[in-house]
Amino acid sequence: MPTPKSLLERAFSLLSVFSVQRPAVTLSELSRHSGLPLSTTHRLVASLVELRALDRTADGRYRVGLRLLELGALSPGSLDLRDRALPFLEDLYEVTRHNVQLAVRDGAEVVYVERISARDAVNVVTRVGSRMPLHCTGVGLVLLAAAPVAVQESVLAAPLKRYTPRTIVSAPELREALARVRRDGYAISDRQIEMITYSVAAPVRDQDGEVVGAVSVVVPTGTRTDTVVPAVRTCGLAISRALGWATP
Repeated sequence: MPTPKSLLERAFSLLSVFSVQRPAVTLSELSRHSGLPLSTTHRLVASLVELRALDRTADGRYRVGLRLLELGALSPGSLDLRDRALPFLEDLYEVTRHNVQLAVRDGAEVVYVERISARDAVNVVTRVGSRMPLHCTGVGLVLLAAAPVAVQESVLAAPLKRYTPRTIVSAPELREALARVRRDGYAISDRQIEMITYSVAAPVRDQDGEVVGAVSVVVPTGTRTDTVVPAVRTCGLAISRALGWATP
């Protein structure tokens, strides 16, 4: 990445090193991935630890600190949505007993802001705060189908990452998928992330009818869709009404 110039840019470049795939890193890894000199990295990391933005683990690596998690939870894009949605997400979990997720769009990515899962539910690769591309998840398809045309065209023009043999990687196929979502009012992402699961997702709307999020359930392949789709759509409608949307 380009070498950051300001102090804030340097600190943010260090924080941007962390990801779901890289939750804990060493000082040298922070230096290498951020492009900052080791001495600069050492000085900034010490300050970030003091501010509780980073935590040092017993083995000498660093993780995102609780203070950042506290601040992230205050994001206006997710705070009210999460608070309003949680009772309905819990209801959906009780009905399905599978992984329930709530997500919002950030640019060309999905950000998961809430998840409820059972100990014996099928494993999923996402967690709260993680990101995924829009083109291959149930919530991503719902959010992309409702996104501005410029966002859609940007995603369609970019290379589409393949996760499994079932992942949508062609623009024409993705256009058809988005048209189905707009027609049906929900999305099914069938084995696009893992071959053992599929997800069903539905939109969440604000008081103006704008899609501000998406709710989904991830279930094992072979689960009947007619047992999942109505529950997910009902959950999306319930959250939307809690946000002030009046069903036409």
